[in-house]
Amino acid sequence: MLRIKRQPLHKGHVELYRRAKGLGDYLIVAAQDSNYILKYKPTAKVLNSTEDRMYMIKSIRYVDEVISYTDVDKIVKEVDFDVFVTGPDQCHEGFQRAIKWCEEHGKEHIVLGRTDGVSSSELKKKIAEKTLSNAQPTA
Repeated sequence: MLRIKRQPLHKGHVELYRRAKGLGDYLIVAAQDSNYILKYKPTAKVLNSTEDRMYMIKSIRYVDEVISYTDVDKIVKEVDFDVFVTGPDQCHEGFQRAIKWCEEHGKEHIVLGRTDGVSSSELKKKIAEKTLSNAQPTA
């Protein structure tokens, strides 16, 4: 099971799904519910609804199933999986509890690194710059 939240989908995610799929024979991707994100981070800029993100993720050939979740430490208890895949920046308390639960219940936890040269933050910055440059009046 691989968990993903609100970033714009990009080739780094596709590469992450490809690598995660190589760890088993069935890949479940968990997409965090948009309303839940906004409940705790009201200023978050969620670009797509939960349903739209799930649709886009499911269309990627490496993904077998997409589910939505609210709390990562709860979803690991509700889904049948063998390997829990996270990224290097997924380390808040909820992830710590999820990883501990995995260790206590014989589930493998693997951290997959980022795809070189790809960043959600950089993508957001480029989109903002492009938007601003297109909005500037021409002389």
